[in-house]
Amino acid sequence: MRLRSLLTLADLGLELLVGEEDQDRFVRWVVTTDLLDPRRYLSGGELVLTGLHWRQHPADSESFVSALADAGVAGLVAGQARYGGVPQDVVDACRRHRIPLFRLPVTVGFAIVTEYINRMFATGRATDLRAALRRNRELAAGDGLDSVLTLIERDFGLRCWVMSSTGRLVAGSTPPPPIAVSAFLAAENLPVVLRDAELPCSVFAVDERRVARAGDWLLVFAADYTEWPAERRAMVTDLAAVVALEHARADDEQRAEVRLAQELVEQIVAGAELPDILVRLELTGLAPAAAYIAVAAMMDADMLRPNELRALLREILHGGGPAVAVVGGHAIAVLPAHPDAVEDITRIVAVLAPGLHGSRLAVGVSGVADRAGLRVAVEQARAACRLAAGGGGRDSVVGYDELTARTLLLAGVPEDVRLIFQTRLLHPLRTYDRLHRADLVHTLEKFIEVSGAWTRCAELLHIHVNTLRSRIQRIEDLTGRDLSRLEDRANFFLALALR
Repeated sequence: MRLRSLLTLADLGLELLVGEEDQDRFVRWVVTTDLLDPRRYLSGGELVLTGLHWRQHPADSESFVSALADAGVAGLVAGQARYGGVPQDVVDACRRHRIPLFRLPVTVGFAIVTEYINRMFATGRATDLRAALRRNRELAAGDGLDSVLTLIERDFGLRCWVMSSTGRLVAGSTPPPPIAVSAFLAAENLPVVLRDAELPCSVFAVDERRVARAGDWLLVFAADYTEWPAERRAMVTDLAAVVALEHARADDEQRAEVRLAQELVEQIVAGAELPDILVRLELTGLAPAAAYIAVAAMMDADMLRPNELRALLREILHGGGPAVAVVGGHAIAVLPAHPDAVEDITRIVAVLAPGLHGSRLAVGVSGVADRAGLRVAVEQARAACRLAAGGGGRDSVVGYDELTARTLLLAGVPEDVRLIFQTRLLHPLRTYDRLHRADLVHTLEKFIEVSGAWTRCAELLHIHVNTLRSRIQRIEDLTGRDLSRLEDRANFFLALALR
């Protein structure tokens, strides 16, 4: 059902406060929540009911409504019992984020709203079933989305394609026009008309979002949609719904594959025995490969949920037969090795950049490994990813060859061991610096950087050599180490590298 249908339900008495221009959005189901950030429980298209119990301060409205916008909900119904109305900050936040907002009378409970709308869904499904079956007889004779797009071209004279955000052709019987993927990813609003091809092309989002995000599917038509009559635009809405369902179905079909990939990567990270890893490689279809690489990806902001980050890495590596999992904030893939992996990934990440909308995707690629070396490969990829995220690489993708000997040495060290090692050596110095407003850690870093050259170090720090000697003596007293010994200098070198 569409949002505007809610206003025809006199028994509910809903009043529209914000969003008259978005009343054609489809509602897929009803969700009740009073969590300040309910994104993990939303997947798009929901009508959200809330009693506003999440609102402790006016600023909370921005947090709650922006979370709904990120999740792609259809609209929001707010109860009035808590505040005697809907606070203005809630209304303003909904207007900023284009979330249609309805006010529910205090005499109507959320359970009544949910039951009423679900009853309408059931009635609508029964009414539409016969028509849907008639349409599907023709579609069933074809091949998924390709058959749907063939029908669109036959009945409307429109050439159409479904493309991913990386420019991959998902469906379409002919090659798509040579449009620049970055052009529609950078568009502030969809649909958009692109004119860099021989013919104008119109690009539509498949879901309710008005911008294209990295990982999305999009509809591309070889036409200028602004010249279409109303019925043709309505057809696009119906087609987008079909494509969205196909996208969801493809995700469902991958669930078993995702679970197996998750188990494989978790076993590799945990250092499982090789026979156990080989069993998982066999189940994921990766066992025949003679050599492998690992790829790790992370975002510098919570733009994507874990499952979305996993899907994005799968899209980047499409065609490589990857097993992709999410472990410790990284999406990690294991796949057969190929010589141009870093170059291919760098090219695709550059294409996707506009679709990240200000966030930064960092990707690390390991060296080539055999089955016994998969754990080292995964740690190399994670280390390279951290280097990319920290800006230490040339760009957002860092390969094995950019890792220094120091980074490689630390790549296989478990996180808890790294923390213990770093804390034991540097904690006394950090504590002293904090209590005395001193600069021992920085002094130590410069001293090791110049290999213990007293005069050079004093010049870099702009202090007298005697002051430097006093600081080094303090460092040795606090840590029980001797900086004239190579072993102790090496330990400090590694501890500083772990910061």
